[in-house]
Amino acid sequence: MCGRDAGRLTMSKVKFEQVQQQALELSASERAKLAAELIESLDALPEDEVNALWLEECERRAAQIDRGEVALVPAEEVAQRVRSLIK
Repeated sequence: MCGRDAGRLTMSKVKFEQVQQQALELSASERAKLAAELIESLDALPEDEVNALWLEECERRAAQIDRGEVALVPAEEVAQRVRSLIK
């Protein structure tokens, strides 16, 4: 969401929160169907849009790290956890 007009960002966030709240009020099966359709819709995105979305996600995660909202886990520890799960 970087580089976007602040007013537009606020409006997008409001719309997102409204849609999110409505989606959470659906039954589990309706939410599952909606989730599947949303994921499928991402397959049709142009590559530049996919790249822009990944960049937004990277920036969001980096900001969480900077604010101390998430803990970093060393790669070796993650690898050990994975190995123990697949044994």
